[in-house]
Amino acid sequence: MTLVRKPGSAVALVAATLLVLVPFWWMASIAFKPESEVFTREPRLLPGQPTLDNFATALDAGNLDRALTNSLVVALVVVAANIAFALPAGYAFAKLPFRGSDAIFMVIVSTTMVPVAVTLIPMFLIAKGIPLAGGNDLLGRGGSGLLDSLGGLTLPHLIGPLNVFLARQYFVGLADELGEAARVDGASEFTLFWRIYLPLARPLVATVAVFSFTAVWDDFLWPLVVTSSPETQTVQLALSKFLTGGNVAYGPAMAGSVLVLLPILAVFVLNQRSFVAGLSEGGVKG
Repeated sequence: MTLVRKPGSAVALVAATLLVLVPFWWMASIAFKPESEVFTREPRLLPGQPTLDNFATALDAGNLDRALTNSLVVALVVVAANIAFALPAGYAFAKLPFRGSDAIFMVIVSTTMVPVAVTLIPMFLIAKGIPLAGGNDLLGRGGSGLLDSLGGLTLPHLIGPLNVFLARQYFVGLADELGEAARVDGASEFTLFWRIYLPLARPLVATVAVFSFTAVWDDFLWPLVVTSSPETQTVQLALSKFLTGGNVAYGPAMAGSVLVLLPILAVFVLNQRSFVAGLSEGGVKG
């Protein structure tokens, strides 16, 4: 059966799309405008005299180049950690049930409902008390631990409970018969996971990667608490420098926003098809 879209629905979708894109268009337009054009009485959709000065200011004065590097490093570590830990955990909950596994799984899922502010102080104390890090002794005393370091920035995001949930739901939807023959031949559970189930879970891998990358890239509160030097700041902290002190540097702020948006936009575009498939399959099965 062929679905016929009504003209009214198409018009509504186009209007909604344009409404969503307007803020991004305006952001990009201001990013390329000289300061004299930002506050004109007659706003223009396109810059009259395009300039790259705002981007240079954002990278130099805002220390955005270092912040982009820091955020990228932390995001890649977190993505790798979630793929390495959340996927096997989800597989274990789906294919290797044990006594109390459902209760443990529910506890993990329930942590997604805990506000970030509630865990902020405990997580700060954990980061500060990591043994043998930042001058700490074996008991985690005497130093700063992982505070003001890239390692400390990764700590809250290393294993996302939502990723464990999605992995479990995805693997539940894969037939047990896929691994029975290999199990009879003596294959280990890790072999089953690595050779049989994981190659079928590419949409899941893309979904976990997108969620993990986004969580780190958009995080503002934890970097604000755990970092204190410009050398460890992330992109969100770098952008906030343009919006403090009562004077807003709109040109550099919008230019910085464009630069910060590009990596996360690229991650989503490159994984869009797999991301949507993994999210839909992982969210409805089980």
